[in-house]
Amino acid sequence: MNRELLIGKLHRVVVTGVEPEYPGSLSVDPDWLEAVGILPYEKIQVLNCNNGYRLETYAIVGERGKGQLVVNGAAARHALPGDRVIVCAFGQFAPDEIAAHKPRVLVFDDRNRIIERL
Repeated sequence: MNRELLIGKLHRVVVTGVEPEYPGSLSVDPDWLEAVGILPYEKIQVLNCNNGYRLETYAIVGERGKGQLVVNGAAARHALPGDRVIVCAFGQFAPDEIAAHKPRVLVFDDRNRIIERL
């Protein structure tokens, strides 16, 4: 039986913008995606620490090095600039892969600077 485990997480990253007219997804600084192993167009969960809303969407590549996280499309109705969110991606793992698996996590401060790598 395969198990679903966390691949990577952006912990308490600050939303820098919302674009309700964009056709969907979450724009993320590619430096962050690469650091935690989230691929462009990969399904992700976005957990809003400010309002408790949880949603599924997919990651798209934003501008490199800008420290931006933009909530797009319908999801933009559930976040405001300044909200803290947790972005998670999960994957299926075979039993023999589980013991060696280590998810990658970035923890952010209130200015979207990485303060810890887990």
